[in-house]
Amino acid sequence: MTDTPDYVPPKVWTWNTASGGRFANINRPVSGPTQDKELPVGRHPLQLYSLATPNGVKVTVLLEELLGLGHQGAEYDAWLIRIGDGDQFGSGFVAVNPNSKIPALVDRSGPQPIRVFESGAILLYLAEKFGAFLPVEASARAECLSWLFWQMGSAPYLGGGFGHFYAYAPTKIEYAIDRYAMETKRQLDVLDKQLAAHEYVSGNEYTIADMAIWPWYGGLVKGWLYEAAEFLSVQDYKHVQRWADAIGERPAVQRGRMVNRTFGELSSQLHERHDATDFEIRTQDKLTDDK
Repeated sequence: MTDTPDYVPPKVWTWNTASGGRFANINRPVSGPTQDKELPVGRHPLQLYSLATPNGVKVTVLLEELLGLGHQGAEYDAWLIRIGDGDQFGSGFVAVNPNSKIPALVDRSGPQPIRVFESGAILLYLAEKFGAFLPVEASARAECLSWLFWQMGSAPYLGGGFGHFYAYAPTKIEYAIDRYAMETKRQLDVLDKQLAAHEYVSGNEYTIADMAIWPWYGGLVKGWLYEAAEFLSVQDYKHVQRWADAIGERPAVQRGRMVNRTFGELSSQLHERHDATDFEIRTQDKLTDDK
């Protein structure tokens, strides 16, 4: 180890805003709103408030897949929540998600609005609502849900663990990077072995489990997350690579990845989505050309 430990935890922890690093302006040890700000509401049944992080992409991919199957009730407005600016702490957003994390969904198709927060809950809610991408048969459904919740439990080690200490922490800590790199590679091995025997994660059917896992682990092996592909030797996970390529070729996945995106090529950024035609006329390259 090359680290020289010089920090001894105090008996009682206190918040030091100077130690927050890159995310110091949005991280805090309490919940609740910091500003009065209502959420906009569009004309479609489903109102999504999100950003194109891996957790946000899960939901837009599912919505685009549902629309691709002809479920017109899945039409949605996707409103951009800029978490770097603290939009998630507005009073309207906190009313939808008291945890102040994206994505958050409001279903206004019924007599009373229904709020749904946490990406896994949103995927399950929509899959059940439209009867799609969630197996009906008991054993297949259990397998799908097991892998869906595998992602919920595993990705914090990848994102908040490996990604944070490898890419974002103000100092490089060998112990932390080694600890989370080891766990990330173990998870990739779990996934690779599963995909060696199955076309998709939970079997031979494309489901919400794939939609949940792909933005994180597909993004990792394709080099989109943390610029860590070489560091983690992702080429070794050949079955994950095969699966990631197959999912990424789906038109609905390509559309879903564009929604609420604020980084990368301007042609791949659709900051807000309110109509299917927005993919053709409202990407940032076209808006920039209009100015």
